[in-house]
Amino acid sequence: MPLSRRSLLASAPALIGAPLLGLAPGARANGVLTVGLIPSEDSRAMIANSQAMMDMLSKALGMPVKPFVAADYNGVIEALRSKRLDVAYLGPFSYVLGTTVADIEAFAVAETKKAGRTFYHSLVVARKDSGIKTVADLKGKNFAFVDPSSTSGHLFPKAGLIKAGFNPDKDFGRVIFSGSHDSNAVAVQNGKVDAVAIADRILEAAFNKGLAKREDLVVVWKSDPIPESPTVWRKDLDADLKKRVQAAFLQVKDIPWSDQGELNGFHPTNDAAYNVIRDTAKALNLDLRKMK
Repeated sequence: MPLSRRSLLASAPALIGAPLLGLAPGARANGVLTVGLIPSEDSRAMIANSQAMMDMLSKALGMPVKPFVAADYNGVIEALRSKRLDVAYLGPFSYVLGTTVADIEAFAVAETKKAGRTFYHSLVVARKDSGIKTVADLKGKNFAFVDPSSTSGHLFPKAGLIKAGFNPDKDFGRVIFSGSHDSNAVAVQNGKVDAVAIADRILEAAFNKGLAKREDLVVVWKSDPIPESPTVWRKDLDADLKKRVQAAFLQVKDIPWSDQGELNGFHPTNDAAYNVIRDTAKALNLDLRKMK
């Protein structure tokens, strides 16, 4: 299936609610910092649940901070491009795609108490009794990716297999897209497929939920660290405001963070941290400038 800008943006956790068309101009125009957030629930609940964070940011900045939601990442990126949003939360691939059409830059990344880090890994996992121990052993085997535009469930493992000399388009037996990481954990555990791609943190959660057994599975391949979703700003924000915004985000901690649990805090990041995403796109011959 061809990968497009729309499919990649839509694959990340969606922003929901009304489109951002009615937003007033951002912080420099009206003294209010506008922040786009990724909800894991309906828009009203997200606005309510983000209030503690908005209050912390407002207190640190000494100015009002207002959250907004939109139908999808395309709407958020367009709102950043048209200066209707000042700051937003984007997925890793969504951010890299966004930089090709909007003048935006990553400046902070969240760490949750559960993860204890600001990155994760993509894995290829097989049953121990399958005889699969190396990438080469995957030849002719049945395999499950997650979704064509999943970062850790397709794009990164596919690029990694190619780098290891394996052709995912020709060397597998049967290939399916299960639709979710949990489904992959169940599929490999139950022997429905020989091996799967899955994010390490979701595999760990699957063990904890009893969907798979640690003793039954083996890691065949592990990606380089994949940076977590960044918080970004418009590059044209006032330099002093940028310093204040980043400092304010670095003070936010110990509050619920979407569906990922308690927030440990934010850490500084930058655009270069997401070059690994760009390198993966190159390995898959994805021309980000032409994707729509």
